[in-house]
Amino acid sequence: MGKAKEQKTEKTPKGGAGAASRAYPDFDLDNPKLPAEIEARALKSNGFPYEEKLKRKPYEEQLQQLQLELLKLQDHVQAEGERIVVLFEGRDTSGKGGCIARILERINPRHSRSVALSKPTEAERGQWYFQRYICHLPTKGNMVLFDRSWYNRAGVERVMGFCTEDETARFLRDAPEFEALLVRDNIRFFKIYLTVGREMQLSRFHERRHDPFKRWKVTDIDIAAIGKYDDYSRAEADMLRFTHTAASPWTVINANDQRRARLEAMRVILSALDYADKDAAAIGAPDPKLTMSGGDYLALVNGKS
Repeated sequence: MGKAKEQKTEKTPKGGAGAASRAYPDFDLDNPKLPAEIEARALKSNGFPYEEKLKRKPYEEQLQQLQLELLKLQDHVQAEGERIVVLFEGRDTSGKGGCIARILERINPRHSRSVALSKPTEAERGQWYFQRYICHLPTKGNMVLFDRSWYNRAGVERVMGFCTEDETARFLRDAPEFEALLVRDNIRFFKIYLTVGREMQLSRFHERRHDPFKRWKVTDIDIAAIGKYDDYSRAEADMLRFTHTAASPWTVINANDQRRARLEAMRVILSALDYADKDAAAIGAPDPKLTMSGGDYLALVNGKS
């Protein structure tokens, strides 16, 4: 279920809720000072492999090169009448919108767009679950990026109790079949999952709460998610286990560093597609320390548990 964006002004109880409170009893979303322990652990949480975030200058240099390649790709897609669909899923605060914004920043908006659906209407709730997404699939020559998608059912709807266990089970069974239909119809289909560590997520929630230009991003669902990190981890594992398939595989990116994650997402798409004047050297390859298949990520997580 999509998350309606609205500014919240009510006081958040100290410690947020649940797991965050138990792990960090001094965490208070409304306290302007982030606990030092969370700040110190944020970047390295979830096994992030680098000691520092990517500096602005190399980031902007690589971003420009990759955005130039995206323009070439778009020309190819239009000329050949291809269709591209990219799903961006992930934990709250993982940077899905930022990745999408940088991909779309310099390409023609007439042929590439983002889809971020709000919560379903009463009529949509009575439809086949996938139905409201189908009308947003691209026509020939176009690319569509979903900022959350039908995988709401496997994530936020499941964790927050907006759907039944039976509805979740049906979705996990049906999603691979639905996606196989898209692939067989020659849609170039990508599923990208952004993950962040617990401490990084808390740090970003805190930043959003106290930055007046980001405060609108904090919703009731976000506040509830503070105490449900482990619940989302279990939902994430089930989603990958049932829906990472040969026809529609997941790519998982560690997004503790948003700049690196944006570049990695672009590389995932560009590396997989052929087009005229492709500059493989400029694209480079996805960083295996940050980016892996859904199956490899699931094996890694299971090995740690």
